[in-house]
Amino acid sequence: MFDPNDLLRPHLKQLVPYSSARDDYKGSEGIFLDANENPLGSITEDNWNRYPDPYQYALKTRLAEIKAVSPDQIFLGNGSDEPIDLLFRAFCEPQKDKVIINPPTYGMYKVSADINNVQVKEVLLTNQYDLDIQELLSIIEPDTKLIWICSPNNPTGNDVSLEKIEIVLKAFKGIVVVDEAYIDFAKRPSFIHRLREFPNLVVLQTMSKAWGLASLRLGMAFASPEIVGILNKIKPPYNLSGLTQKTVIGALNNLEKKDQMVAQILANREILKTELEKLPIVKRVYRSDANFFLVKINEAREVYLKLIDQQVILRDRSKVVLCEEGIRITIGTQEENKKLIEELKKLSN
Repeated sequence: MFDPNDLLRPHLKQLVPYSSARDDYKGSEGIFLDANENPLGSITEDNWNRYPDPYQYALKTRLAEIKAVSPDQIFLGNGSDEPIDLLFRAFCEPQKDKVIINPPTYGMYKVSADINNVQVKEVLLTNQYDLDIQELLSIIEPDTKLIWICSPNNPTGNDVSLEKIEIVLKAFKGIVVVDEAYIDFAKRPSFIHRLREFPNLVVLQTMSKAWGLASLRLGMAFASPEIVGILNKIKPPYNLSGLTQKTVIGALNNLEKKDQMVAQILANREILKTELEKLPIVKRVYRSDANFFLVKINEAREVYLKLIDQQVILRDRSKVVLCEEGIRITIGTQEENKKLIEELKKLSN
């Protein structure tokens, strides 16, 4: 029976978490003289003088309905970067424990590991940008605590094999983190619906992509109540602002607009792919299950810099392993994509 407390850093098992002023009283009505807040209101038109709900109950309740999970399976953070960091802090003893990543992949896994002084073991993706399952399983050691899998993967754009993720979940005794930041643009179902099947699974999602709320910084981690409880124990008391909570609760009542935006981005993705593949300068447009393409381009670095001169900003990935000559292109509006193609045509000539 998997128990995340068996993986927890020993000193955290006895940790007494900070008790905030809103831990004891959950109500919204009353005379609040407990948290040293300003009783007169705020300097803004809206009043933000009270501390926000530290555990975001109202927001989690609405999210649970949409995601078909229970509220106690949801952790909310300041972007996905917060739960990424907290997973290292909870389960990885510095200079002792190890984690596995699969480059090319999202850079914050390595950065967070380095910040927390945790050794990273790397298993390159295959030439098809899929998990090298034999190599991955072969380097697991007793002190390997976390395996990070980004799917759809950034910067390559593709989903990795679901069957291989399942193999890792079944074989590994630690925690497998499946980062689904781009899941809304993929055809497959989310791994969220398999949390009860795999108690060692953590699924990351975000409001920054499909929902168009990047500036509000809301990341979601879905896991067992036990893992969520550990993250809640070590997080800062008020890690999600009241403004973010209120705004996102309202946004969740407009699912139709989110679905319309996703449909438009997917349509633009197909059109852009067709236009890119017509250009002599483009050597390959890789398959995408996300809202971007990895594109192999002749003299990628030079093209990237020349496009900046025209105020067309892409992401140079040409020095990333297995992405040589690669540029990452986010799917823009029809007008933005048209401008991009026009500038690439000029460079092709």
